[in-house]
Amino acid sequence: NVNAFTENTVEEAALEWFTALGYQVLPGPEIAHDGKSPERSTYRDVLLAERLRSAIVRLNPFASPEAWRESERIVNLPGEALLVRANRSFHKLLVDGVAVETIQQGEPRGELIRLIDFDDPSNNDWLAVNQFTVAEGYYERRPDIVVFVNGIPLAVIELKNLGDANATLTHAWNQLQTYQQQIPALFRSNALLVISDGRDTGLGCITTPKERFAAWKTIDGDTLVPSPDLSTLIKGVFDQQRFLDLIRNFIVFEDDGVNIRKKVAQYHQFHAVRKALTTSVRAASSGGDRKGGVLWHTQGSGKSLTMLFFAGKLIRDPRMANPTILMLTDRLDLDDQLFGTFSMGSDVLRQQPAQAENREQLRELLKVNAGGVVFSTIQKFFPEKGEERFPVLSDRRNIIVMADEAHRSHYGFDARVGDTGAFVRGFASHLRDALPNATFVAFTGTPLELEDRDTRLVFGDYIDIYDVQRAVNDGATVPIYYESRLIKLDLPEAQAKIVDEEFEEITEGQEDTQRDRLASKWTQLEAVVGTPKRLAMVAADLVQHIEQRQEAIAGKVMIVTMSRRIAVDLYDQLVALRPEWADDDDDAGALKVIMTGSASDKLEWQPHIRNKDRRDRLATNFKNPEHPFRIAIVRDMWLTGFDAPSLHTIYIDKPMRGHGLMQAIARVNRVFRDKPGGLVVDYIGIA
Repeated sequence: NVNAFTENTVEEAALEWFTALGYQVLPGPEIAHDGKSPERSTYRDVLLAERLRSAIVRLNPFASPEAWRESERIVNLPGEALLVRANRSFHKLLVDGVAVETIQQGEPRGELIRLIDFDDPSNNDWLAVNQFTVAEGYYERRPDIVVFVNGIPLAVIELKNLGDANATLTHAWNQLQTYQQQIPALFRSNALLVISDGRDTGLGCITTPKERFAAWKTIDGDTLVPSPDLSTLIKGVFDQQRFLDLIRNFIVFEDDGVNIRKKVAQYHQFHAVRKALTTSVRAASSGGDRKGGVLWHTQGSGKSLTMLFFAGKLIRDPRMANPTILMLTDRLDLDDQLFGTFSMGSDVLRQQPAQAENREQLRELLKVNAGGVVFSTIQKFFPEKGEERFPVLSDRRNIIVMADEAHRSHYGFDARVGDTGAFVRGFASHLRDALPNATFVAFTGTPLELEDRDTRLVFGDYIDIYDVQRAVNDGATVPIYYESRLIKLDLPEAQAKIVDEEFEEITEGQEDTQRDRLASKWTQLEAVVGTPKRLAMVAADLVQHIEQRQEAIAGKVMIVTMSRRIAVDLYDQLVALRPEWADDDDDAGALKVIMTGSASDKLEWQPHIRNKDRRDRLATNFKNPEHPFRIAIVRDMWLTGFDAPSLHTIYIDKPMRGHGLMQAIARVNRVFRDKPGGLVVDYIGIA
């Protein structure tokens, strides 16, 4: 039978690769209760008791025998009913050890029992078992390969036969879902899941959706394998040292209070963080230059999680001596989003992050002697009135500043003459004044431009590049397509040149806060872009285009306007054409304007001005693919860092270029079910 042979061939090859990596390899039937060298008393046993027991004794030689027994009892408890919760609890035991309390000489004594030696792989017991039968309830199932460390099953590999047209990766994924349902005991301790037909291969974990199982494309992290297969993944992931690193530092449980999603790093995140750790530790050492480097990882490729994993790794590294980590962004909404990611994944940090609400609090948070993960916007590093320089907050070397979207307008060291004729220094120099010995690391989703030499002065050179092409090739993001649907401006020729370089500053900032000549140019242009006649044409085209798109692909769309006035006027024009899109209730209706404002704004804007809690609620609704809210009109909220995978089209009617434009269009590049790509529709001439 060719088919049986093919799947067996893949399995045999896989087991040989495990042998080469220093694993013992045994057939499941041999160690079964009725096999020739039994290691289980029934098919219900998923932990290999003898291996576990001897590892506990070997790794904890100074613990009491009571502590050994108690830790073994805790590890064998069934855990919570919901698998992902049980898995999270077990993950903590693996990574942090088992805390037990015993009575010694009549006194209670706390002891911490290690289950795995993360620092010395050779101190652990490595085993791969094929055809490992597990019984639970009415079911008996037999996964292809189970990987054990110290008798604990940490990985399950499901293989399909390449020669059988019906046996696809989807089948392998479905099979793993069935196993989790029917034999959950095997998955309580599970760290990684692998699906493969020998050639196509994906790595994920227990809550990973099928489209997010990702190929592992490198063995050592330096060279990419042109056509990666199962051997690349096994050698790249199950190398003993890398496997332990992945389990300890690259798994996060995102808990938003309702759902828990477990995520494991993809190859580009894993290796980028390892490289960044090396450069940062070197930069922060006594002779280091304090430049940790720049990571360019395109938007949508999991940059926020990469930052989280990096922070966790810095915190764990003994060479950093319990560092303080400062997370810097240049926008409040970015600060909130990144803080949200870090709060949901705070297990990785082993502490709760703190968000500085104001300068006083920032100064307090940074004056600590060690530790802490602090979030701030860079604007809080501006000297107070009357201060020549920003005061020194800490001169420790083990402070790492991680700057998100480090582009020259925000981070320059350059000084320029301000509006009042006074000398204005760039934010980076205020940061250096505040934290003279800190090491700076930059994360960016768009390449640094040539004139971004300031960024290199502050942060150093690229550590790792994961660009758009690689992300699309890897299926980490979907391709973006462009469609021009220009709707002309009522402009005399001379004025048409208004859209020029000088707008960059404004488009990246906020039009309200600019008080100089640029603002008057912006105001002139805003008036021509937002004439009732032109907006009526835009609205008519939008209705037609949105409805056509909706027939082809379900999901969400976003419309970007120049100003809050235009956003509200366009809303009114759209509702005049499609009254059924509107609803005063935040939880109903297809169309909403997302903007900030205050009581002093115009009366007709007030229905669209919501407080932060209501805006957060709208964000949750928009991110939920099943919720009827599917058309968002924005000015600049939600254009950076906002992650709604079912968003497939962005309509741009606002002059944008460079970094700000790259950020905005990346909103539509997220992988979602069978979404083929994202679409950018241009009404104003961005290209």
